[in-house]
Order: sequence, then C-alpha cells, then structure tokens
Amino acid sequence: MPPLLIRDVRPLGAPPVDLLVQDGRIATLGPAIAAPACCVVEDGCGALLLPGLVEGHTHLDKTMWGMDWYRNEVGPRLVDRIENERAFRRASGHDAAAQSLVLARAFLAQGTTRLRTHVDIDTDAGLRHLEGVLRTQETMNAAQQIQIVAFPQSGLLGRPGTADLLDQALAAGADVLGGLDPCAIDGDPVRSLDLLFGIAERRGRPLDIHLHEPDAMGAFSLGLILDRTEALGLQGRVAISHGFCLGDLPEAECEALLARMARLGVALVTSAPAARSVPPLMRCRRAGVTVLAGNDGIRDTWTPYGNPDMLERAMLLGLRYNLRRDDELDVALDCVTAAGARGLGFEDYGLTTGCRADLVLVDARTVAEAVVARPPRRLVVAGGRVVARDGALLPDALAP
Repeated sequence: MPPLLIRDVRPLGAPPVDLLVQDGRIATLGPAIAAPACCVVEDGCGALLLPGLVEGHTHLDKTMWGMDWYRNEVGPRLVDRIENERAFRRASGHDAAAQSLVLARAFLAQGTTRLRTHVDIDTDAGLRHLEGVLRTQETMNAAQQIQIVAFPQSGLLGRPGTADLLDQALAAGADVLGGLDPCAIDGDPVRSLDLLFGIAERRGRPLDIHLHEPDAMGAFSLGLILDRTEALGLQGRVAISHGFCLGDLPEAECEALLARMARLGVALVTSAPAARSVPPLMRCRRAGVTVLAGNDGIRDTWTPYGNPDMLERAMLLGLRYNLRRDDELDVALDCVTAAGARGLGFEDYGLTTGCRADLVLVDARTVAEAVVARPPRRLVVAGGRVVARDGALLPDALAP
C-alpha cells in the first residue's frame, strides 16, 4: 500500500494540517508535510476531517435495503413483530448474505468503517443468517470492521435448543453474545441470565443485551445484569442496548443504576429517537457511562425507517435530546465516533498518530454543521486506502 498524504484538512474543526498515512495508519499530522516517494496525494481543500463513523447497533441480516418496498401491516406488540418477521423470512427466502452485503457497502460509502450487527439465531433458521453475515464480514474485512452478535430474537428459554445454537454460533465465529428481555420475553430472568452469562463466561465473549423492558421491570432486569457482570468479572465487556427503563425511572433510582453501570464499564447503546422514553443522554454521560448510538433495524419488516448514514443518526439524536448548542452537537457526533468505538471495544481508533487510518472528509466548517447538514462524504479512507468519493464506493474499495 503506497503512502497517502492528505493536504489541508481540519481535524474536528481544528486549524488546517496535512495528514500522512503509512502502512494503513496515521503516521504524522502537521503543517507542510513532505510527500514521501511514490506517495498518493489528495487535496483536502480545507475540508472538515472526521474519524471513521461507528454504527453501534444494527441488524444487517434483516434488511431489505435496495429491495422493493415492504408493506408493513404488523401488530403493535413486540411478539407480533418477531413472529411476522420469522414468517416473512421463511416464506420469501430472504437472503441474509446478499442483503447484509448491500447494507454494509452502503454504510461504508457514507463513512462507517466500524459497526456492530445483531444476527438472529433461532430454532427455525439455525445458523443460516449467521453464515450469510459471516460471508459479508469476510468480504468487507479489508475496509470495514464488523462485529457480529449472536442474537436470540425469540428469547432464550421459549424455544428449547436456542442456548445450544447460541453456543454453536460463537464457535462458528460470532464475536459477541446477545440477549433479550429476560423478564418480558423469557419470563424467568434469573434462569435466563444465568444461562446467558454462563455461555459468555465459557466462551470468553462479551455480551450485548437488548433491554426493551419499561419502568420497574427493566430496572429489575438491569440490576440482575449488573450483579452478574460484577460477580463474573466482566467489567468493560457488557453493553445494554436500548435501556428504555432508564428514561422511565425516578431520578434517584436512575442515578443509582447509572453509577453502577459506570463503575462496571457497562456501555449503553441507544437508537433514539424512539416513540417512548429513552435513556437520559446527558445524565448518563455525567455519570460516566459510555453512550453510543445505532440505527437498530434499517428498512426491514420491523420498521420502514433507518439510513446507513451515521451523521443522520447523530442529527436525530440531537433532535430527540434537544441538543442545540454547538458543544452539545459535539456530543451527538461523539456517540457515533469515539464513544462508539470505545463502547464496542474497537481499538486503534481516532485521529492521532498510530491509529488505523479510517477518515472521513466533509465540506463543513464545524462539527455541529456536519451533524446538522449531513454533507456528502467528499472522501472516505478505510485502513489507509481511499474507498469512496462523493458518497460512492470505488470499484476496488473491497480489494484485499
């Protein structure tokens, strides 16, 4: 890979510098860097330089991105959506490999170089969806780092054999173990979480648990999750996705849970906005909890919404949480950049010397303008290579 020199860029709005990439990593930032021999030179023209964007929670295996419009007539309950999706995928032969690749490529074109996707594991499909997304992970590996969560969309206890399938999924290559609503779906939170954490401990994998449960029910489940995190020494290896209950609770109860989460390094992944209570973003951050953001589903049987543009997700966070000041909009970007990488455990991330060269150039004067205006991605660099221009992938973007 030849060296890459990008001239005249402003890292997160700082004064202009040049940036030299060598061997896929940021080698130097500074004024008037001399171009090494055989160097590829790009003129940044004073563009705002962002680190590669991070998608913290999506479902690549479910998407119908690029397909014909799906007419959504599903019922209002969580179980309605679960059963409707299973029936649709079985009847239509929905191809998780092809569709996950379409969406992963769309994410990369918009500057997302690292993402975490949940993949359904159940007794109907077995590991079929996982096998498809593993192929996408391999295809994208040179340009985009993908973490795969083995996710029991129908719960852990209601379908005998699910726990064994989750164990097999981790053995087959899934990176993270997922869970779902131990009270509301499984109906036996102690047994459900004991089984889930037992698999994670045996396999040495981190956990990411969907927690949709509201109010006191969600707080009870969250407390049990934190108990097991501490008892098993899993500090820094557990994430809570959604955590809607944190937006329902009285302030003192919420603060107590947030303090425990911060102490145990339990990250919170929000897909706000949502048509219900959401965790209090700024209170979470003040408590020391890492908060990151994701789309959740994108254009699937659950929802017609979502977009593989993490600047749009940051903008929607700003709207949901009434972030108006420029420094508040910096927080929105942080949720899809540095906090995202930290919360998911991605290493070598950022805009400093030695970091993997995942870079995004946009025409904006400030971070706040980039979040609100969501300008086209002038240039996307992944692992030190230019992979996209003006929002479109280059033909050789995925070459090894």
